[in-house]
Amino acid sequence: MNGPKPRSEQQSAELSFAEQAYRAIRDRLIMLDIRPGAPINEDQLSQSLGFGRTPVREALKRLQYERLIATFPRRGTFATEVNITDLAHISEVRRQLEPMAAAQAARRATAADRARLTDLLRELESAGEQGRSPDDLMRLDLAVHRAIYAATHNPYLEDTLVAYDNLATRVWCLFVDRLPGMAGHIGEHGPLLRTITAADPDKAAELARSHVEGFEQAIREAI
Repeated sequence: MNGPKPRSEQQSAELSFAEQAYRAIRDRLIMLDIRPGAPINEDQLSQSLGFGRTPVREALKRLQYERLIATFPRRGTFATEVNITDLAHISEVRRQLEPMAAAQAARRATAADRARLTDLLRELESAGEQGRSPDDLMRLDLAVHRAIYAATHNPYLEDTLVAYDNLATRVWCLFVDRLPGMAGHIGEHGPLLRTITAADPDKAAELARSHVEGFEQAIREAI
């Protein structure tokens, strides 16, 4: 029985121009390369990305739905602001769904999923030794989360959590200069990845919940 395929970050099939544009613009917004409140210019994005206006326009429609950009009548389109008041709302959702995703990943991960998670675990373990930049660490954090979500094999849960993790990462990027323990926070994924690959759903859920709570506390202490 064939069902809808999730928009997994691990899929190797060729991506449409609209999907490529979406991912490129999304990551610029997440990493604050496009600053909060900055105007979004379709022509400039088309030129910088090397795509026509149609793929960019389609990408922007998705990004608006995901609350990464906002359009205002007679004013134009802008990157959404990062409001610390959103942190409580984002964390409220993630506290419920992240443990569920970790548990489902532990139950459902395929051999390919486990291989991907093991590769990420090795990368995590070497990240501290290499003294990687905050930007690199943030991208590694995104990769770990997205791999766990893909391993749930629930496209609706995956898409929802990718969207909320993107919003949480924007908050994190805003305060990254005040978070000296970022490498340690990302390193917390190590035990979680080991637990998922060991197929222990209860422990995976516990570790995921603790990670989300720790993230919220770290941000609040940095404010």
